Amino acid sequence: MPIWVDADACPVPIRDILCRAANRWKVDVTFVANQSVPVPPSPYIRSRQVAQGFDVADREIVDQLSGGDLVVTQDIPLAAEAIEKGAAALSPRGQPFTPDNIRQRLAMRNFMEELRNAGQVTGGPSSFSQTDRKAFADQLDRWLQKHMR
Repeated sequence: MPIWVDADACPVPIRDILCRAANRWKVDVTFVANQSVPVPPSPYIRSRQVAQGFDVADREIVDQLSGGDLVVTQDIPLAAEAIEKGAAALSPRGQPFTPDNIRQRLAMRNFMEELRNAGQVTGGPSSFSQTDRKAFADQLDRWLQKHMR
């Protein structure tokens, strides 16, 4: 069960955690992005560069993934498509996307986008923290323990 990473906005600490996990668990991890993503040499780690364009990396991930795979993304529509295909989805902040919460997350995303477009909300998410990093590592470890044994 491979791991697919929407690497265009994946924080470097998360990439490092995923690379260590790939080697430790012998699980394939593929980083998909519009630019080159540096990864260490490993038979389990790949970087796939796709053409520039809106959602090109997302389309590549959706086309390649299978049920049971894991997608690491902060893109909620991509997470929703992954869940529809039977994959698991996890944000780089360690928040699992599930069939039970994905509709609410999509609705909140759309609502916040409307507020931003209207100029009522400015700024983005808080900066990536050590707490986020630990939450991601813990969730990844849970998924690996459940699916790789």
